[in-house]
Amino acid sequence: MLGIIDLKQTRFYQEAFVEGREEGREEGREEGREEGREEAKRDFVERLANRGESLEEIAQLSDLPLSVVQEILDSLKQSQG
Repeated sequence: MLGIIDLKQTRFYQEAFVEGREEGREEGREEGREEGREEAKRDFVERLANRGESLEEIAQLSDLPLSVVQEILDSLKQSQG
């Protein structure tokens, strides 16, 4: 019977371990890219608001629903105190 140490030395375990690690890294990269896109949207909305654009104009220019623009602006107000 294989012990845990023997199992870790099998080719199957090693390949599965490497594959799992690579999948985890790719998921992490994708999450990072998504967070970057979200941050860029927030920055864009904030810049437009600072220029005095209306909610409707911001929604149209950013291609975001009005409710999302409002949420972003509300969260920015809360974070600024």
